[in-house]
Amino acid sequence: MNLDDVDRQLLSLLRDDARMSVVALARQLRVSRATVQNRLTRLEQDGVIVGYTVRVKPAAEAHRIRALMSIAVEGNRATDVLKVLRGHPNVATIHSTNGRWDLIAELRADTLENFDRVLGAIRLIDGIATTETSILLSTHKM
Repeated sequence: MNLDDVDRQLLSLLRDDARMSVVALARQLRVSRATVQNRLTRLEQDGVIVGYTVRVKPAAEAHRIRALMSIAVEGNRATDVLKVLRGHPNVATIHSTNGRWDLIAELRADTLENFDRVLGAIRLIDGIATTETSILLSTHKM
């Protein structure tokens, strides 16, 4: 899909505030309300916009302990490891990467004891060679 400048600006505005009204978006973009509505419909139908979400301040979440786990996968086992990680309730996001680590997973837990259990369980997943975990202490930009 080819995105023009208006599409990119529209997506940027929605990333900042997905609840902006069509009228407010049109005003910001200096286009008609119908233009914004048509572009939103097209972007949704083309799969560019796959959903709208809410960002929650980390301190307000039940799972207050958050960490990034870097994961090295044995051989070609990434697909198998991803299947298990996707189903794990304490894994919030998973990213494939290049370089030393194959995957980065964001983990969440409500207590240090639960976090320790989550780490132990993930380290036992068949196909994981090694991990390194860093607890996130504070968030400076969302």
